[in-house]
Amino acid sequence: MPLRGLIILQIHKTPFMQSVVLCRFAVNAHVSRSFYSELIKQSQNRSSGTRNSETEDLSRMPSKPGPVQIVSVSKDDHSFELDVEALSRILLAPEVRDKHVVVLSVAGAFRKGKSFLLDFMIRYLYRRGDENWLGKDDEPLTGFSWRGGSEPETTGIQLWSEVFPVRKSDGTEVAVVLMDTQGAFDDQSTVKDCATIFALSTMTSSIQLYNLSQNIQEDDLQQLQLFTEYGRLAMDEILQKPFQSLMFLIRDWSFPYEYVYGFKGGEEFLDKRLQVNEAQHEELQTVREHIHSCFTDISCFLLPHPGLKVATSPTFEGELRDVAPEFKKQLKALIPQLLCPDQLAEKEINGNKVTCMGLLEFFKAYIKIYQGEDLPQPKTMLMATAEANNLAAVATAKEQYYKNMEKVCGGELPYVAPKSLEEKHQFFSKEALHTFSSTKKMGGQEFCDRYQAQLEAELEEMWQSYLKHNESKNLFIAFRTPAVLFVLICLFYILSGVFLFVGLATFALVCDCAVGVLMMAMLTWAFIRYSGRYPNVGGAIDQAAGVVLEQATVAMNKSKGTGIVDQKKSS
Repeated sequence: MPLRGLIILQIHKTPFMQSVVLCRFAVNAHVSRSFYSELIKQSQNRSSGTRNSETEDLSRMPSKPGPVQIVSVSKDDHSFELDVEALSRILLAPEVRDKHVVVLSVAGAFRKGKSFLLDFMIRYLYRRGDENWLGKDDEPLTGFSWRGGSEPETTGIQLWSEVFPVRKSDGTEVAVVLMDTQGAFDDQSTVKDCATIFALSTMTSSIQLYNLSQNIQEDDLQQLQLFTEYGRLAMDEILQKPFQSLMFLIRDWSFPYEYVYGFKGGEEFLDKRLQVNEAQHEELQTVREHIHSCFTDISCFLLPHPGLKVATSPTFEGELRDVAPEFKKQLKALIPQLLCPDQLAEKEINGNKVTCMGLLEFFKAYIKIYQGEDLPQPKTMLMATAEANNLAAVATAKEQYYKNMEKVCGGELPYVAPKSLEEKHQFFSKEALHTFSSTKKMGGQEFCDRYQAQLEAELEEMWQSYLKHNESKNLFIAFRTPAVLFVLICLFYILSGVFLFVGLATFALVCDCAVGVLMMAMLTWAFIRYSGRYPNVGGAIDQAAGVVLEQATVAMNKSKGTGIVDQKKSS
């Protein structure tokens, strides 16, 4: 190991910081530029799903709400997998896909009651307006899976399957998403696993609850340092704080005589813990400065112990009769304030509010970063955010073009003249490109130009689809094949009669056979159109009819041209 790495390990005494330094050292030493270039190339080649497939995914949405695994961790190779289909079913539901999203996540060490707390939030959101939202004394607590004991329960990242629409006082409606995360530092997780889960939840959430037990210790702040490092380096280019709201939720607080329970005592306690002064060691100052510089809002809440029976009884199922009165009192203060409509922080990236549809693109971009062998450098986070930001802008522009074109020629609307339709297409394309260019995006002009070219190509594909859809409404085109076949049948029937009249029976027989073949072709074409079977045969018949019509048109144009020339010569 190089001398610089050894010196760093001597300075950082705590095991966690040594692990973090080792992880960062490995990243700097082993992750090549070609690896990141390949990741970016693969992200750029991602094809967007069609609206039909989204509809099919939504049709499989479970009727009963429950937790949905969206990020899973392989125990064998510690790789991460995003379930895009499950995430799409949640975020692309028609009633929320275009709404600005609020993502509330709870992260922290394992077996500290994260899922237990989230289930009370779920209960509150379902019972808004009810003063007795905590429920009855004998009512079990349901929602995200939780249990007592020392073994971890939640793995990866889970979302509650139902997104909660919440209306603010100004009339705007936001979509609230609840996120549960795998506990950090259990006996099955590596430092990379813990860092990845925490980073993913922090980068995709607008409100991150950092769930801690009893106190804020220095190693708790050092655990945050890995993630704030991403933000600190990214700020050199985006000049904005990368993360939004961070709340330190201190569980089992045992010193109410020093700092009272709730937000008031929490703010006083947090000010003291995150205070930076010259007497502190430089490393301690750096940790605190990073946290302040990477979150737009930082708060703290002190929560008492829920009671001895909650902690020790194997039969406890969340009944309020077993929960300490002071804990219930503080829950009634914490959760309504945390989920107050006007206090909800909408997810923002680079100053732009993100919709549920846009959040899906950010998840796709971020998960690609962590599917490599090494934890990526912070600069890769910036590139992933810029990619997701541009993809979200592309999706918004395409959605605008789609809605405008649907009003002109979509669905059951009548046939539109091709010239008029092309004019509409040109106008709506320019509007979509203007929407894309006017959206604030990250990555620089050259980076954004690639996505503008992608948008132009996808708009051209959509235009070709609308053009074909419009042509299918043209009655002449729809009946072109049977019309050509009918004319040929009549022609060969007349020729058969003429040949038979003049005594050319052989030629008459050939014409009769041709009439029979053409009638069989017409019946086959009608059957294919009715049943939808054997599309290749139907396509061949359509193509043959088109060739005949084209040749006949060319011949007629030539004869007309010859007639005009003869008239000019005679004159």
